[in-house]
Amino acid sequence: MSITAKELALKLNLSTTAVSMALNNKAGVSTETRSKVMEAAEKYGYDFSKLSMKSNKNGSIYTIWYRNSNAVISYSPIFNELMDGIERECQIQNYKVKILNFYEKRDVLQRLLEDLRVSDCIGIILLGTELSEEAGKSFLTLSIPTVILDSYYDSLNCNSVLINNRHGAYLATDYLISRRMKQPGHLQSSLPLRNFTEREEGFQKAVRDNGMAASNCIVHKVAPSIDGAFADMLEILDQNVSLADCYFADNDLIAIGAMKALKLRGYRLPEDISIVGFDNISESRVIDPTLTTISIPRLHMAEIAVRKLVECINTPVPYTTKIEVSTTLVKRFSV
Repeated sequence: MSITAKELALKLNLSTTAVSMALNNKAGVSTETRSKVMEAAEKYGYDFSKLSMKSNKNGSIYTIWYRNSNAVISYSPIFNELMDGIERECQIQNYKVKILNFYEKRDVLQRLLEDLRVSDCIGIILLGTELSEEAGKSFLTLSIPTVILDSYYDSLNCNSVLINNRHGAYLATDYLISRRMKQPGHLQSSLPLRNFTEREEGFQKAVRDNGMAASNCIVHKVAPSIDGAFADMLEILDQNVSLADCYFADNDLIAIGAMKALKLRGYRLPEDISIVGFDNISESRVIDPTLTTISIPRLHMAEIAVRKLVECINTPVPYTTKIEVSTTLVKRFSV
């Protein structure tokens, strides 16, 4: 049985009123006392769902953009599209939506969690692109219905909506091999993210399924941004290292940066080298040559995440769901 506010007050030698004000984030107690109460409430298993604001069905769905390196999420068009889908579906479902940005290297996670406990938050959509497993566990201690968008961890008992990265990378690599009939290379992100790891697995499976050894693939590690990939690829080219006949890139930003570097050093695309990307960002349609890539239904992903969250808010169930959204190959002129 969970501890009550009155029992918590006795343990802390505080008045019940002071504990109540601290738990409900009301004025009248010091920051030190508020922190002391929240820490003790967590330690002794206080049921935060008892807070009056938590039982308010007119509360808000909070969308939390969790940033770690900021290297990938800094490309805003992709995440603007996700936000458009979230806002549209929340409006249809008649829920208010609030947006919070959290930057791991600057902000304090514990403070954010405390603020969420006493807010009008009744559900969370947590962007998992740069989310660590440990941070994900921290959010789940809130006992607020949560859906992680764009990531999944086996250890987290949480609903997730994500891209089928392995299949998308497989489609791209298999198409590249079928057109070039050569061993493909990999333009790999120097930033380790779960999405990129899954894409590497799809790339390697396509290589093996075509009778090639994945260990023979040329791999270049580059930054996952246009400017970063451009600078890294120029350095690689100027070192006169061996190049592959064609490449799968972890994302379109890498592909476009590498294409610009290759063209600057006199390579013809796709005659000398072909490239396939992943994400189908708007720049992939206007770069010369236009980029063959993997398209992600981002609006659909966001809408599914909201629907799943609303379902959890209205009818809590003891099990969780992992939803993988399929991708499609967009054929253009970089291959």
